[in-house]
Amino acid sequence: MEAVIGVLIFVIALFAVITLIRSVRIVPQQRMDVVERLGKYKRTLSPGLNLLVPFVDAVRTKVDMREQVVSFPPQPVITSDNLVVSIDTVLYFKVVDPVRATYEISNFLQAIEQLTVTTLRNVIGSLDLERALTSREEINRHLSSVLDETTGRWGIKVTRVEIKAIEPPPSIRDSMEKQMRAERERRATILNAEGHKQAQILTAEGEKQAAVLRADGDRQSRILQAEGQAKAIRTVFDAIHTSNPSQKVLAYQYLQSLPQIANGTANKVWIVPTEFTKALDGLGGALGGLANMAGDQPSAEVDAGAVEREAAAAAQAAAAEAAAVGQQVREAEAQVSGDKPQAELAAPEPIPPSAALGAADYNGAGEPERA
Repeated sequence: MEAVIGVLIFVIALFAVITLIRSVRIVPQQRMDVVERLGKYKRTLSPGLNLLVPFVDAVRTKVDMREQVVSFPPQPVITSDNLVVSIDTVLYFKVVDPVRATYEISNFLQAIEQLTVTTLRNVIGSLDLERALTSREEINRHLSSVLDETTGRWGIKVTRVEIKAIEPPPSIRDSMEKQMRAERERRATILNAEGHKQAQILTAEGEKQAAVLRADGDRQSRILQAEGQAKAIRTVFDAIHTSNPSQKVLAYQYLQSLPQIANGTANKVWIVPTEFTKALDGLGGALGGLANMAGDQPSAEVDAGAVEREAAAAAQAAAAEAAAVGQQVREAEAQVSGDKPQAELAAPEPIPPSAALGAADYNGAGEPERA
């Protein structure tokens, strides 16, 4: 009897503990429990301590209210240009209504996966491969809007849809790599050509500026040389004008310059000026003037024939010198041109002493006048 009473007490105590356990429910934060009473939805337990009617109320589902991330396996999708690509997607969602997420659909996660796959095939099927690879943002927005509209009645909010990777077939990847390599080589060639062009332009500009500077320097140098020569000529002219030399002195200087003009290596033709005899006349006049200035008048003892012979010899020597210079010029010209030497210039006639020494100092017979 005592044993039976002990067992009964144990059973009652066990029942009381089980009843207490089933009547008290502690729900953690960010989770909500759906409670059914006798198989019918009764209420939703909020986070914290909750009391249930034991053996009458039961928790149907425990819904996590946090945002969840689901990565779907790669899905083969056909593009508009009949190419099969493999697409990986990542889905971000959260449950906003645990009751509808429990009773509106049996497995909302599987439903979201299938809906994502079908929507993705519809979107990618309207795009070619190149546009599908470059339009990820557009695909993400379209998927997010479709999924959010459909899953809203399930009490689920799709916050974000991302495409992780779009993998085209190996042959297409190889072709794309070749195309990319060719495009990069083309751009590199264009850049090299542009650089070479710019280098040539800069080189030409530099040469142009250098030529301009050289020309400007040459011009300035010639201007300075011309100014220097002009100043030198002006200085000589001013000196001559200041000294006021007579015509006889100038004639004498002209006679001294004739051999230098004839001996020039660049002179091919030497022209004996018609003023040669006039220069001799001026020289004679100058000599006579110098004699008058010094008071050297010809005396009676001077032999007129000796003076005339000396003047004639000087004129003959000058004419011979001129003829020799002309002959040298013609020979040099014949050596350069290969032609026969031209006829020699005739030696000028001897100048009479009256012309060499001045007509004023001689009488009509060629003899010097006596005082």
